[in-house]
Amino acid sequence: MNTEDVLGKAPLFAALDRESAAALRTSITEVQLSKGQTLFNEGETGDRLYVVLDGKIKLSRTSSDGRENLLSVLGPSEMFGELSLFDPRPRTATATALTDVRLAGLGHDDLRPWLTGRPEVALHLLRALAQRLRRTNDVLADLVFTDVPGRVAKQLLDLAERFGTKTDDGVRVHHDLTQEELAQLVGASRETVNKALADFAQRGWLRIEAKAVTILDLDRLYNRSR
Repeated sequence: MNTEDVLGKAPLFAALDRESAAALRTSITEVQLSKGQTLFNEGETGDRLYVVLDGKIKLSRTSSDGRENLLSVLGPSEMFGELSLFDPRPRTATATALTDVRLAGLGHDDLRPWLTGRPEVALHLLRALAQRLRRTNDVLADLVFTDVPGRVAKQLLDLAERFGTKTDDGVRVHHDLTQEELAQLVGASRETVNKALADFAQRGWLRIEAKAVTILDLDRLYNRSR
């Protein structure tokens, strides 16, 4: 997809007509990051939001003892950094490029007139925040009520929905995560997550590849995630 198509699917632009979207795009600053490069760190002042145009970026938090918790992986048309638009406090996560990535950045000072003059834009942004809150609630519930293999299955299905491509024998999910990062996303040890993946592979539900999996049996994996 071209840049306009990617932006058009982002919550911020979905509420705008073509003319308004074109006007807002004039305020965009394009940012390019190399794989592994950090966009901003947890605790820094946030003054803009971002839409992913190409590539993948991860949001993470670090505990006082140095352990990292991977909150989410974002791809094209997904938005982040909008929380500080409504609550101008320090960033709550660190944003790091999982791959080479291209972003559209919009400063809060440029956006606020659009929010006050076009309530439908604010509603779309609030809806995006509500969806993120629901997802956070689901993650917290899974940590309490779902075992590690179930959480692994659920995360793979979520990644497949957003990043998967259909192949002759299933759905290939190039998630670009290391084994450690996938374990952080699931909220378990790397050894436990690897054991779950190996079990799924042995059952013929998926095939493990380098920073990717091919899901061979979506139904079985879905049933295991419940």
